[in-house]
Amino acid sequence: MAVVVPDIEPRLLRGFAAVADELHFTRAAARLFVAQQALSRDIRRLERQLGVELFVRSTRQVALTADGRRLLPYARNVLDAYEELATAAGDPARPLLVDLNSEGMTSSEVLKRARELASDCELMARFESGLTGAAEQIAAGRLDVSFGRFAGLDPAVRKLLAQQPVRYEPMALLLPHGHPLARLERIPLSVLSGETVYAGAGNDRTLEWTDLARRLFAGRGIRLAPPAPLAVGVDEFRRMMAKTGHPVLAVVGYSAIPGTVLRPLTDPVPLSPVSLVWRRGLRHPGLEALRTAAAELAAAGNWLVRRDEDWVPGEDADMMGASPGRGLTDGMSAG
Repeated sequence: MAVVVPDIEPRLLRGFAAVADELHFTRAAARLFVAQQALSRDIRRLERQLGVELFVRSTRQVALTADGRRLLPYARNVLDAYEELATAAGDPARPLLVDLNSEGMTSSEVLKRARELASDCELMARFESGLTGAAEQIAAGRLDVSFGRFAGLDPAVRKLLAQQPVRYEPMALLLPHGHPLARLERIPLSVLSGETVYAGAGNDRTLEWTDLARRLFAGRGIRLAPPAPLAVGVDEFRRMMAKTGHPVLAVVGYSAIPGTVLRPLTDPVPLSPVSLVWRRGLRHPGLEALRTAAAELAAAGNWLVRRDEDWVPGEDADMMGASPGRGLTDGMSAG
């Protein structure tokens, strides 16, 4: 009759191999960055699962038993197989699917630099038009990475994802040439009292952006434009703007559209928090290149500096982790 061995966690096998190498629990625990008591519990648990004693312990020394010596090569083979699996999962030959939301934005700069850092990786751009929509694709494994306002996602979705703060983008208003506010070089928020501004209401892929607009408009007399048909392409976007006459909430890096002007918002300057977002547990050299690129660009451009007089929701500031008046160069968080 075949002996049924229960599923064994790789952590237990790593502990076994480390103690076998060191023949000392304290040194093995330090090597694995775990507490000695936790490592001892793991070894006892492995011994119970295998039904054998692996080590002879005394106050002075630790030695492998005959069963321990016999099983150690098998444990190492299993650990080698896990490493091969992890390497295959992070194979640079597999394209990493990266959502940029829109062309010519912060995400495009990060992707460009990441491609320079990891020229052997294939980083494929996608355009999901909103982090809410992209996050669902990431959680389902149909997309790898996106950019956007992490705090605006549903908490249940955030638990499946990890993030790295990238930038506070100053917000702006996109206006048709003939709009009265287009004559201003900068638009104080107080001037928008009584105006109706479009911010993606009705688009279920950009809920995080519409929520940010609601927070910004609250108490300032600015109305959120009602839902409108989703415009795909520059020509359709221009046509819908001309038809409704509503200014559109954007960021200062938004791509130019013929027939419109982009004006920064001031007094206070509202900031749109942008994070790099990926699925928890994802391993790929392209992801590491994106994280490195984001950190480099954020540090060089002071992208994560905000001033006391700038506006950003408190929850967003907490998740971004940067303090007023200073940058954040590591900015790495599991969310």
